Amino acid sequence: METHFLWHDWVGLAGVGLVLIAFFMLQARQLSGQSYVYQSMNLLGALGILLSLIFGEFNLSAFLQELAWFLISGYGIARGVRERRAAKFTAP
Repeated sequence: METHFLWHDWVGLAGVGLVLIAFFMLQARQLSGQSYVYQSMNLLGALGILLSLIFGEFNLSAFLQELAWFLISGYGIARGVRERRAAKFTAP
């Protein structure tokens, strides 16, 4: 039995890898949960998984979970940007 991976399969696998590496690095205290790197890894990982679900075999529950993961990561990035800008203007 041969397995042929299409582009969306590879993108989905890369997304899973990013999310898992980000979570491991958080647990190992190599990344902060509020860091831009951590949030970006989650955002890009969720996007990869979403693409694999949209262009590959669709699963509604997995799609909803990854959509929430993507939106929450985007919120975390936007919040961090706003906080850094506010700190820059209030710093002595």
